[in-house]
Amino acid sequence: MAADGERVAIVGAGLAGCLLAVLLGRRGIPVTVYERRPDPRIAGAERGRSINLAISARGLAALEQVGLRDQSLKQALPMHGRMVHPLPGAQNFQPYSADGERAINSISRAELNRSLLDTAEATPGVTLRFSQRVTGVDTEAGAILLEDAGAEPAGVVLAGDGAYSAVRRSMELDEDADFLEHGYKELTVPPRDGEFALDPDALHIWPRGTAMMIALPNLDRSFTCTLFWPKGDFGALDTPAKVTAHFERHYPDVAGLMPDLADDYELNPIGSLVTVRCRPWTRYGPGAKVALLGDAAHAIVPFFGQGANCAFEDCIEIDRCLAETGGDWGRALTLYQERRKANTDVIAEMALDNFVEMRDRVSSPVYRAKQAAAHALERRLAGRYVSRYELVSFSTMPYAEIPARIRRQNRALAGAVLGSAAVLGLGVRALLRRRR
Repeated sequence: MAADGERVAIVGAGLAGCLLAVLLGRRGIPVTVYERRPDPRIAGAERGRSINLAISARGLAALEQVGLRDQSLKQALPMHGRMVHPLPGAQNFQPYSADGERAINSISRAELNRSLLDTAEATPGVTLRFSQRVTGVDTEAGAILLEDAGAEPAGVVLAGDGAYSAVRRSMELDEDADFLEHGYKELTVPPRDGEFALDPDALHIWPRGTAMMIALPNLDRSFTCTLFWPKGDFGALDTPAKVTAHFERHYPDVAGLMPDLADDYELNPIGSLVTVRCRPWTRYGPGAKVALLGDAAHAIVPFFGQGANCAFEDCIEIDRCLAETGGDWGRALTLYQERRKANTDVIAEMALDNFVEMRDRVSSPVYRAKQAAAHALERRLAGRYVSRYELVSFSTMPYAEIPARIRRQNRALAGAVLGSAAVLGLGVRALLRRRR
């Protein structure tokens, strides 16, 4: 499977890079993983850069492949629905599934990365190299380019180096980076008297029209909160007093639960939200074959909780394509791109749409009534009518097939309703004739 002795390099020791290293190592393929950061298990995570993960069916299926599903679930907290905090009004719980039993799982990105790093390090044939910044790839010479260290040979380069991928830039692909006008900033709700200050069985949302805040529970009984605001709004709160007053006015039910609010707001950075679309994901030269995966190929905004789940599916697909092609990297990577590109385009659009839903629609009584009606249909027509959310989060149906599935079932439902109305109309006319 080492394909003519080609040296395999993975760029990025994040979630996707580590998972792929384990999958390849278990196939007997020697892999070197290059990571620009120091080892995060030693140096720790960057302040204010976590954005807790919501791992669901796709991510769990991938983790199952490397024996980490159960361990990951032990590090996670299930969230069975959204707890919406409108202004004004009482909070309300909106279950994710029709039966109320299914949940997405809140897990620390740093903890999951540590588990994957440990597993990769223990996999024969996998070498991890930290503080090694890859600046590009030379497909002619068959080498990766390292900052301050020249070049190192690599016949296959798999780039999982994130939304601002240096490898992607060096490939000069047709790409589009679409930045939201919104940025994000993280805050913390610590435990209160040793317990959760909010309901830990929910993803909390404070929808505020053009902005919102969310909160996900952690095992230490804290919550990681993330503000999603127009970037210009962050600078307006330039004193602790303004920060406190703003949160007391706009987030009154949680402001008093954040003793470090002013410090977190001042010290934590503002992150950007970007959707990356590019084509192709692969480039072959006489010396090297290169492919992008995860955010390097298709960064999406985090509002459907599918970024990590989607990247994990990339890794599983690469592994599957290698098996199907007998280790032919050229054929395998071409097949991988053909199978995944349409799927990632679709989830990118759904994630953008879900942002509008979370910051605006969820507080609407009309939205809540529609969700209740959809769940009633799912219970009555089990397996025949399934909501978009359930297909995305609680199945492994390819993302690209979901819109067509939704259209088909909606047409069938509309046809059934019209048919029932026609039958009812015939019955009414027959009754009127008898009465005459």
